[in-house]
Amino acid sequence: MEEHNEDEGLPQAGKTIGQLERLLALTFILMGQFTALGFLIGAKSIFRFGDLTKGLQHKKTEYILIGTLLSFSLVLIVGLILLYYLRIPVI
Repeated sequence: MEEHNEDEGLPQAGKTIGQLERLLALTFILMGQFTALGFLIGAKSIFRFGDLTKGLQHKKTEYILIGTLLSFSLVLIVGLILLYYLRIPVI
């Protein structure tokens, strides 16, 4: 039987979390709920930053924050393009 270290996390969890975040972010954008998008970004950053700063893993913290900002930036661009082409007014 394979042993797992508690600090390793679940296999593929990061990928799944990222996909769910992008889905939620796109949903919020299409609904015009940009405030909810801000809360999602804030919550993600707080949880991740808290986890990583305990071990003083600065490079990993920066890597994850850059990835998060890039991911949200791309979904924001895609969402705004969809809003434009679907003719959904931004509130």
